[in-house]
Amino acid sequence: MGSTVKQLVTTTEIAAAYPIMKQLRTHVDENDYMMLVQEAMDKDGYHLFALYDAGQIVAVTGFKPMITLYYGRFVWVCDLVTDEVKRSNGYGEQLLQFVEKWAKKHQYTSVALSSGLQRQHAHRFYEHQLDYEKVSFVFKKNI
Repeated sequence: MGSTVKQLVTTTEIAAAYPIMKQLRTHVDENDYMMLVQEAMDKDGYHLFALYDAGQIVAVTGFKPMITLYYGRFVWVCDLVTDEVKRSNGYGEQLLQFVEKWAKKHQYTSVALSSGLQRQHAHRFYEHQLDYEKVSFVFKKNI
């Protein structure tokens, strides 16, 4: 594959990833996306990367390095999405492997993520293709 991974840092780069991210985060409009990404970068160590193939963004990931007593030093993948018309080409796997290499290079010991209960195809992808373990449930309460 003639693909490359690039960190998105400028407003223009971040905005260019929105059409792909919108496929995962359907509830987030572009203005909120821009505001939330910038705030997460500024305050929470969020990193946004895109996988380009033939000069086009085909997949996007957002992650942040974290430290907790449960996981120790780890990278939390907040967002991982491949363009729906480009799926099944190995882009998601390639981007997640990039995150794993980034984590290892920066001395984090694991990568973790959550996936919506309805995304059973994604669960099989994480568990069977990429060797991720199902280790917990995530609970949420809106306040």
